[in-house]
Amino acid sequence: MSNNGLSAVEKKVAASLASVFGLRMMGLFMIMPVFALYGQHLTGFSPFLVGVAIGAYGLTQALLQIPMGILSDKFGRKPVIIGGLILFAIGSLVAASATSIYMVIVGRALQGMGAIAAAVLALAADLTRDEQRTKVMAVIGMCIGFSFALALLLGPIVAHELGLSGLFILTAVFAVLGVVIVQFFVPNPVRHAPKGDTMAAPKRLLTMLKNPQLIRLDAGIFILHLTLTAVFVALPFVLVHAGFAKENHWKLYFPTFIGAFFLMVPLIIIGVKRKNTKATFQISLLIMLAALAILALFETQFWLIALGILLFFTAFNYLEASLPSLIAKFCPAGDKGSAMGVYSTSQFLGAFSGGLLGGSMYQWVGANGVFIVALVLVGIWLLLSLGMENPVLLKSYTLSTKIRDNAHAQEIAAQLSTLPGVAEAILITEEQAAYLKVTDQFELENAKAILTSSD
Repeated sequence: MSNNGLSAVEKKVAASLASVFGLRMMGLFMIMPVFALYGQHLTGFSPFLVGVAIGAYGLTQALLQIPMGILSDKFGRKPVIIGGLILFAIGSLVAASATSIYMVIVGRALQGMGAIAAAVLALAADLTRDEQRTKVMAVIGMCIGFSFALALLLGPIVAHELGLSGLFILTAVFAVLGVVIVQFFVPNPVRHAPKGDTMAAPKRLLTMLKNPQLIRLDAGIFILHLTLTAVFVALPFVLVHAGFAKENHWKLYFPTFIGAFFLMVPLIIIGVKRKNTKATFQISLLIMLAALAILALFETQFWLIALGILLFFTAFNYLEASLPSLIAKFCPAGDKGSAMGVYSTSQFLGAFSGGLLGGSMYQWVGANGVFIVALVLVGIWLLLSLGMENPVLLKSYTLSTKIRDNAHAQEIAAQLSTLPGVAEAILITEEQAAYLKVTDQFELENAKAILTSSD
C-alpha cells in the first residue's frame, strides 16, 4: 500500500471522527449568536448570567479535558467518547427543559463535562499511520471551522423557528447522531499510537508551562476564545439596537464568516512565501484590533458593524488555524500530547472567562465596554508576540522501536541526531517510540534502518 495518500480506512476514520467532532462543536456554538436575544423569557435573566451560560461549558471542558483523555487510555477510546456524547445530550435536554437561566447554566456545564476532544484525537491517531496522521487531524480541524460557520447560520434560524428549547433539543439529537457514528462507523482500534503524540502526561505538564514560546501561544488561545465569547455576549444586542431584526442575524454572520475565509488566504500565502509566520501572525492581531476598535466606536452604524465583524472573523480564522500548528512546531519532540493538553485547557478557560467578562462588562458599562476590554487584551497579546520566535518549518515523525533499555535508547537517539536533516530525536522506551523533528533534507529510510538494526 502506498504511503502517499490516505487509505480507505483512514478516509473513513477522517470522515467519521470529523463528523462526530463537528456535530458536537456545532451544538456548543449554536447558542452563541442567539442566547442573549432568545433567552430573555428565562427567570433570572441578566446580561451577566447570559455570559455565564454561554461560557459555562468552558469551565467543565477545561477541568475534564485531560482526565477524560487519560481515562480513554485506561478504558478505551470509544467508551469514553460515547459516554461524553451521552453527557452532552443530557446537558442539552436539561437546558431545553429549563425555565430559569440557572438551569441553562447547569445544562451548559453538563454539556462541557462531555470533554471528548482528547479521546477523539487519540482515537484518530490510533487508527492512522504516522505519515498520514497530520492529514487526518487537518480534516478534523477543518470540520470544526465549518461547524462554527454552520452554527452561525443555523443558530438564529432554529431559534426563530423552534425557540431556545428547540435549539437545545437539536443539539441533543446531534449528540445521539454522534453516538451512532462512533458505534457503527468508526473502525475499532487494534493498537494505540505513542502517548507522547496524543495524550497529556501529567508529569510533563509543568514543563510545558515553563516553555516561553508555548506560554505565549497558550496565553494567545486563552485571549482569542475569551474575546470570541465576550464579543458574542454583546454583539447580538448591538445588532438589534442598530435596527437588525434578530431572526435575520444569520444573514450577516454567515456571509461575513465565509468572506473572512477568502480574506484569510492572502495572510497564509504571505506567511508561507516569505517564511515569516511571526509577521503574518502579528498582522492578524492588528486586524483584530482594528475590528474591535470599529465595533467599539460605531456600535449604531450597521455597515461599519458589518465591516468590524468581517475583519474580526478574518483575524479569528487565521489565528484559530495557525495556533495549533505553532504549538506543534515549538513543542519538544514527543511532547505534543502534553503541549496540546495545556493549550486546550487554556482555550476552554478562555471561553469561560470570556462569558464572565462579557456578561459583567455589558451589564455594567454596555457593549462598547466589552469591545474596549477585548481590544486591550488583544493589544497585550500583540506585545507578548514581540518575543515570539519565527518557527523553523519542521516535519514530525513518530517511529516504532522495540528498544527497552534506556542507555541503548540514548545511544540510538544520538545516532539518529547525526542524520542529515534531523533537528531533534528522542526515544521513549515506555512508549516504544522514536520522535523525530526534521527538515526537508531528512530521508526516512535512513532512520528506519538505524532503528531496525538496533531492535
